[in-house]
Amino acid sequence: MSKTAVVILNWNGREKGLIEQYLPYVVKFSEGAEVYLADNGSEDGSVSFTQKNFPSVKIIRMEKNFGFTGGYNRALKQVDADFFILLNDDVMVSDNWINPVIKRMEEDTNIAVCQPKLLSYRDKTMFEYAGAAGGYIDYLGYPFCAGRVFDNIEKDHGQYDKEREIFWASGAAMFVRADVYRELGGLDEDFFAHMEEIDFCWRAKNKGYKVLYCPQSKVYHYGAATLNANNPKKTFLNFRNNLILLYKNLPENKIKKIFIKRAFLDNLAALVFLFKGEKENFRAVISARKEFKKMKDKFKEKRDKNINSYPSMVSKKSIVLLSKVFHKNLFSDIEKYI
Repeated sequence: MSKTAVVILNWNGREKGLIEQYLPYVVKFSEGAEVYLADNGSEDGSVSFTQKNFPSVKIIRMEKNFGFTGGYNRALKQVDADFFILLNDDVMVSDNWINPVIKRMEEDTNIAVCQPKLLSYRDKTMFEYAGAAGGYIDYLGYPFCAGRVFDNIEKDHGQYDKEREIFWASGAAMFVRADVYRELGGLDEDFFAHMEEIDFCWRAKNKGYKVLYCPQSKVYHYGAATLNANNPKKTFLNFRNNLILLYKNLPENKIKKIFIKRAFLDNLAALVFLFKGEKENFRAVISARKEFKKMKDKFKEKRDKNINSYPSMVSKKSIVLLSKVFHKNLFSDIEKYI
């Protein structure tokens, strides 16, 4: 088998109990792979605890918190492997979670990125929000998954047990061909965190590579261990980074119309937060749009370097409209529009 490295990005995971709770499963079930803890400047004794209790785990130290994107880019430069597995520190893996994915990536060298079936750690019969059975977006840039549309999460009863090509793979458990990671320059560090994996997968697809969902592998994600779903910082990053994602990757003939529609929908979302009494989230949306405008010139250079295309597996109908107006909240209701 090709050389595989499981790399867990950690920031104060000891303090949160994440290392103690999840790392034993990674060590136990990652036979044949090297396991790394990439520490993002923790101050809670994460490194010493890991060295003492999990001596087989290799340590990569960074002097400060570089975020998800910067942390992984710095860590993976120090890892010699054919395949990287980017794994969140709140993911419980299961027996034989690596081999089925690596086998498929070895069989088809055009597969650059792959994700396993992502189930909820809290309720293992349910898909997990952050990736479920593989990710897609609609034409306005709203992400959704097979098994999850907005906050509507499906129960897993085998409906997504067939391998399929997808638009994006979840960064919670993302298998990446190392040479493609290097070819694309890694994750875009200006995202810091959130939606960077969608940007990476879009860029990979622009280069002609495939992104795959492999249901033979299962992992269980706790989710929101760093920022909970209603945290204004998370709201800010999601709205800002989604605009960056579109600006970097959309072709010129689509960008103007889509951004006009997004301005309307983003402001509507801000008003919904305000009416719900979530003033901090209201301000986060407004701040996100302002921040994007400040950063726009910076991203023009990246946009010019990209192969800007409108790839397959994009819903031609608005997910906001389908879900919020027509109450189509199952992937099976939406799949025909992809």
